[in-house]
Amino acid sequence: MQIDFASSRQSTLGVEWELALVNARTGELVSVANEVLRGVASRHPDLNEDDEHPHIKRELLLNTVELVTGVCNTVKEAKEDLARSLQAVREVTDPMGVELFCAGSHPFSPPQLQPVSDKERYAKLIDRTQWWGRQMVIYGVHVHVGLDRRDKALPILDGLVNYFPHFQALSASSPFWGGEDTGYASQRALMFQQLPTAGLPFQFPSWAEYESYVQDMFTTGVIDTLSEIRWDIRPVPNLGTIEMRICDGLATLEEVGAVAALTQCLVDEFSTILDNGGSIPTMPPWHIQENKWRAARYGMEAIIILDAEGNEQLVTEHLKETLLRLAPVAEKLGCSAELADVEKIIARGAGYQRQRRVAAQHDGDLHAVVQDLVEQMRSVPTS
Repeated sequence: MQIDFASSRQSTLGVEWELALVNARTGELVSVANEVLRGVASRHPDLNEDDEHPHIKRELLLNTVELVTGVCNTVKEAKEDLARSLQAVREVTDPMGVELFCAGSHPFSPPQLQPVSDKERYAKLIDRTQWWGRQMVIYGVHVHVGLDRRDKALPILDGLVNYFPHFQALSASSPFWGGEDTGYASQRALMFQQLPTAGLPFQFPSWAEYESYVQDMFTTGVIDTLSEIRWDIRPVPNLGTIEMRICDGLATLEEVGAVAALTQCLVDEFSTILDNGGSIPTMPPWHIQENKWRAARYGMEAIIILDAEGNEQLVTEHLKETLLRLAPVAEKLGCSAELADVEKIIARGAGYQRQRRVAAQHDGDLHAVVQDLVEQMRSVPTS
């Protein structure tokens, strides 16, 4: 099988932000995505009511809408794109009594009671995966970064895998599941990997071996389309990007921008190493798997494995060292301010920490957690 890789300008950017729809009074999830999307389309001058908005999309669940940027040159541009889409959604949801928030999971709405969209591929997914598929009431942030040649895709995937726990810890925001504290910083991370072809990516030494894997997946009926390979990090050949899908949902546009900047800077750094004839170090798969679990369990307090020799460090300490190293890259890409926002997340705590603090302040009332998430989303500038 030959898989062509589209031409992209190096280090261009695209961001996807999944938002939950909740009842403004009760905080419960509400399955009104179809009405919201129709309302958004009706306000767009070039769309009919049944057309899909170019930047506001349907997702697996009817309690979700996804904001998708166009191709952006800078993180600032991507944030402005998302803010415009958020405003367009609010023009519809505010009169409906519907609020928006983003976290890796909803703290208390029962997962198995959430209806899925009527898209054929989603119905097929639920039919195949059954109980696990019905649990997928999860929300995330995905960041695409453009690559100027195909042969960079797999080495850069290997490089990003080394930073899996950093992204997981920064974004972890799903400690609660069906009204219970799971004890994990990210329940989403471990839930999502139960789907076929989801979870940590396989690592291939050549594009031909990746093509052979994809051919096997088609031949054995595991997938019908390439997009059904749902790895936490994956090449996206039709867009000419590498896609970072590790992150739990992020509550604010500032946090989305911080994670996008970290992704863009790392990919650009790896790209420069390859352009200069260098190579990107890798770790054994068992180190990578352990790092994912540690970050999902302990979040910002995870002691992570740094290299093939088994050296370890607190994830926040290594993050701060990484930010210093990437500062010149961020300056080149015009995202110094957004990269600096990573330190703000470290200082105030990741989403799971803030959710637990709010719950403790309200005697365990998870409705207060949802209200706090709604208010954080309201802090996003929309004009």
